[in-house]
Amino acid sequence: MGGTPLVEWRTGLDAGDLSASMLTRLCLDRMDCLEPQLNALTHRDREFSLAAAQAADQRLRRGETGGMLGIPFVVKDNINLKGMPLTNGSRIMRGHTSTYNATVVQRLLNAGAVPLAKANMDEFAMGSSGEYSAHGPTRNPWDLSRVPGGSSSGPIVAVSAGYSPLALGTDTGGSVRLPASFCGVTAMRPTYGALSRYGITAMASSLDQVGPVATSAKELALGLSVMVGQDPHDCTSLELPAAARLEDLRPASLKGLRIGLPQEYFGEGLQSGVRDVLMTALSRLASEGAELVEVSLPHTRFAIDTYYLLNTSEVSSNLSRFDGVRFGAREPGESLHGMIARTRDKGFGPEVKRRVLLGAFCLSKGYYEDFYLRALKVRTLITRDFQAAFQHVDMLATPVSPSIAFPLGEKTSDPLSMYLADIFTVTMALAALPALAIPAGLSQGMPVGLQLVGPSLSDVHLLEVSAAFQELTDHHLRIPPFD
Repeated sequence: MGGTPLVEWRTGLDAGDLSASMLTRLCLDRMDCLEPQLNALTHRDREFSLAAAQAADQRLRRGETGGMLGIPFVVKDNINLKGMPLTNGSRIMRGHTSTYNATVVQRLLNAGAVPLAKANMDEFAMGSSGEYSAHGPTRNPWDLSRVPGGSSSGPIVAVSAGYSPLALGTDTGGSVRLPASFCGVTAMRPTYGALSRYGITAMASSLDQVGPVATSAKELALGLSVMVGQDPHDCTSLELPAAARLEDLRPASLKGLRIGLPQEYFGEGLQSGVRDVLMTALSRLASEGAELVEVSLPHTRFAIDTYYLLNTSEVSSNLSRFDGVRFGAREPGESLHGMIARTRDKGFGPEVKRRVLLGAFCLSKGYYEDFYLRALKVRTLITRDFQAAFQHVDMLATPVSPSIAFPLGEKTSDPLSMYLADIFTVTMALAALPALAIPAGLSQGMPVGLQLVGPSLSDVHLLEVSAAFQELTDHHLRIPPFD
């Protein structure tokens, strides 16, 4: 079952050869078998999922077809799914149950998709390895001794290990793209606003986006087709141009396509094996008529500093509401302030505490102008770099990560080293651009991802180009040896 394309399931459901209940049972049984080793999930409710599958089967019997009807999906544990726990991978949220659905979840449910489980994640989406969770670390199905990447470790592993053909993660600075590269799946950070953020736990509001995950670009587009569109609950949401092409995505012609290669992304620090895989992938695109053009994004060297100044500042503000007063766990204290301090000390993990403290410092009197405001100005310069590059090319191609997945525990004691894992993904978040991570091959037996980046609102074209690449290769169909 691992790696079975969602498109084939769609065909089988529409023809009556498959049922949603059958597929749901297969997914749930697979989770029972593999989950003790992978730890990709935080909550499952078999009866809940099977009831949704039976409702989908009734719609199929009435003659409804297409879209996401009857297709199972998994949801990251910072996205509201009514009736299921919402923990954000944190002790401070234990005991909290969602009372409503996030917009993206509700649209999938309306389309007849079947929710399977909530997926593990780095606490409050803060992490690049999948190790910072109160539920324990998630493991990479390609090598159980290595990290799967984060923060959307659970949704990525759910697709890579064949739990589900579609999953919803979130991407703030690379949280679906980095683990997608480490685990050999396809994941997208859409243009900021293309997917509603209503019902998503806010970490850094100007950067957070829902990130869909699937085996291929075509499958990912099918999921997107029912989720995109303006939402009255989210004032930042917008209509995505050419969204009508998503449901039946067609590969784009590569002839004459101008692909920019930012020189800052292919320099020192990139593992030689990763570089070799990417050069082979780019040569394949060029052999089909794409033109590879060297470009420059000169302010890239400031990206990590800028991203983490803004990220931690927004984190310190957004997480102030997790205090034990209104929801979640509460620790006893002799006063209100004592209770809040004790609750946050016991409830938050070390990475969350680190970012809250750094953000509070950045926003404090005397430092606000030197850190937060200056970072906002550099963010503008980074955005202008991309705008200038897109005057000469149609899209950009970059690495997703400087390396293959690293061993568990290798970077947890070195926060700066962990942050640098995001060096090729944070710039797109700062510039609010769509970016797609697709499997490009293997290095040392581990997956390597290629990142395609487009101008704002070019999401559909990015997917069409990715689909063209995936028609030429079979990297996205490879199954972890663990399977």
